[in-house]
Amino acid sequence: MPKRIYEHKNNMVDGFTKKYSTHTLVYYETHREMVNAIEREKQIKAGSRKKKLELIEKENPNWRDLYDDLLG
Repeated sequence: MPKRIYEHKNNMVDGFTKKYSTHTLVYYETHREMVNAIEREKQIKAGSRKKKLELIEKENPNWRDLYDDLLG
């Protein structure tokens, strides 16, 4: 996962983060099975902006960049 986040932070991957220059990791989940991760990602993406903000603020109220936490 750190490699993928690094790629997003450095605009190496096309998509939302590159288009809008969003490079702060404020929320993430881990899953043992890829199929579960994909299912959860679809569930989150289908939710309203309000629900996404609530999810972030529940776990990370200060919107701290969590990337370094992943690196250890």
